[in-house]
Amino acid sequence: MIDFKNIHIGQLIENRVKETNTDINRICSFLKCTENDVEQMYTSKSIESYTLLRWSKLLEYDFFRVYSQHILLFSSVHKEKWSEKKKQTNPSPLPQFRKNIYTKEIIEFILNIINSGEMTKQQVIDRYRIPKTTLYKWVNKYNTSNN
Repeated sequence: MIDFKNIHIGQLIENRVKETNTDINRICSFLKCTENDVEQMYTSKSIESYTLLRWSKLLEYDFFRVYSQHILLFSSVHKEKWSEKKKQTNPSPLPQFRKNIYTKEIIEFILNIINSGEMTKQQVIDRYRIPKTTLYKWVNKYNTSNN
């Protein structure tokens, strides 16, 4: 399971390379770098965004989604401030995304918190701003222990 709180992107990339059995020569050719550069990236906690985009294409995995999940779970923006920002009259030139993206890993993370007794359903709803109906659908659909 991915630790969304402490992301080490180099380790995640290295794991994906092993998982896909991607040849080092193909990696070096695609990224236009040396084997030593690749090894340094594996040990890096962060990677330049264009390079991460190249890795995502090469390994057919959206590494940016890991950061999106971190934002969903650990954003310090309070619900009231979030609502105020949505109501602003001056539209941002940045793209606006309509829905939160909940991956299988996020759902498992949330259900583990509830099942372990670490947090109640209401605490999860309040802390992570997950809609109540969404959380209860997850519990009914995915929760094998039905706590």
